[in-house]
Amino acid sequence: MSSFNLSIFHPAVFFLTGIPGLETSHAWISIPFCCLYAIALSGNGMILFVIITEGSLHEPMYYFLSMLSFTDLGLCLSTLVTVLGIFWFNAREISFDACLGQMFFIHGFTFMESSVLLAMAFDRFIAICNPLRYATILTNSRIIKVGLAIVIRGTIALVPLLLLLKHLSFCRSHVLHHSYCFHPDVMKLSCTDTKINSAFGLAIVISTAGMDSVLILLSYVLITRSVLSIASPEERKKAFSTCISHISAVAVFYIPMISLSLVHRFGQHAPAYVHTLIANVYLLIPPVMNPIIYSVKTKQIRKAMLRVFLSKLI
Repeated sequence: MSSFNLSIFHPAVFFLTGIPGLETSHAWISIPFCCLYAIALSGNGMILFVIITEGSLHEPMYYFLSMLSFTDLGLCLSTLVTVLGIFWFNAREISFDACLGQMFFIHGFTFMESSVLLAMAFDRFIAICNPLRYATILTNSRIIKVGLAIVIRGTIALVPLLLLLKHLSFCRSHVLHHSYCFHPDVMKLSCTDTKINSAFGLAIVISTAGMDSVLILLSYVLITRSVLSIASPEERKKAFSTCISHISAVAVFYIPMISLSLVHRFGQHAPAYVHTLIANVYLLIPPVMNPIIYSVKTKQIRKAMLRVFLSKLI
């Protein structure tokens, strides 16, 4: 009997999938993926470094940006080993416990990124709508508490989800449809009732990314109302310009997520490699784009990076 159809209740291994139909081209496909991972790791690492080392960046806005870079690094590292392992060595096997571990970090860092974006929206709201109290509201101690709350929120949401998954029986094919362990993908392989798992998973998504997106939208409605009340066109433009980077970061996080959901929902007749490529790129777009957005749009970050480069050259 093929190992792919071995009937056991708790599988020793799952089998990850590369790009279906393009297995012979995996070595070439790995080149752009390697470039994307290199950009994401070096870009977010550089932003973290300059925020830590540059005293002028020790402000609430940049502390939240460092949290965003940290979550992007974690998200990148969560998938790097399995994705490149498949492309380079055809290393498709992953143990059940390792799969749960990878799932915890992938979904955990995704939820944390959503929370960080909400915290950054609150930062922009206070800076524009209540600038005189900005320093007294966003103190260092409160920012630390926000960071801890973000980590705890993501952990509390995921632990019950994974425990429910661990108690499922798996007696179907153990072949997953992604290059990493994804909760809905693993759940589909179960031969037992997964209604509770599905309902709990949906509730977590709604209470994290769904609620965060609504609150971010609300914060920008209030910001827009406040900015439009400013008499000077120059001051209005200046106020809006401080939000461009954050709005772009929100877009590169939520648009790929919505696109992936639409492809899974309505793209049943699309080639299998389309689903896999979009799923892989979906987790890479925010880590790749966020350092580019903030280094291009934020003058202070750009200047700090240039100082670091020039000091190394000298």
